[in-house]
Amino acid sequence: MILLYAIFVWKLRKFISKKNIFNFDLNRYNRSENPVLVKIIASAFYLIEYVLIIPFIVFFWFAIFTFFLIFLVKESVDINKILIVSAVAVASIRMSSYIPRYGENLAVELAKILPFTFLGIAVFEPDMFIGLMSRVSSRISNLPMFFSGVINYLAFIIILEMVLRFFEFVFSITGIHEPEEPEKSDVQ
Repeated sequence: MILLYAIFVWKLRKFISKKNIFNFDLNRYNRSENPVLVKIIASAFYLIEYVLIIPFIVFFWFAIFTFFLIFLVKESVDINKILIVSAVAVASIRMSSYIPRYGENLAVELAKILPFTFLGIAVFEPDMFIGLMSRVSSRISNLPMFFSGVINYLAFIIILEMVLRFFEFVFSITGIHEPEEPEKSDVQ
């Protein structure tokens, strides 16, 4: 379980920490000649990409991360607390990716440090491995509680991405946003 968690975190750290997770460029499908219609279609494509698709991908990462935490932490930790911790971790990674100049580098580091810190805390619990099977079976019975509250977290992620995109727009208008200079990373 620790190995699966570590592989998951390592593979997805750069994915979740990018401001623009995908470069869909849906605008290339805009074949309209009318300037007003071009802007309307471009706005619709922007909404589809950044308000619908990206938040659901971020939500998927949040859900998988939450599942791992559910099985790693002690039974005494309530699922609602796990959801909040997972949401805060994912939100901090996403928010830092929008910081001009160095944000994506910070987000990559947060995407590594936070999940591995949670893993470290779980591993140093004395009974982490002793009651693992009973904890997993107990947590599986509590999964309906996870699904009942998950809609609120999906809404939170959608609203967060919309607010972040708004601030990115404001930064680009005011000139605060400058292209990030490539920084050499110690790990490739």
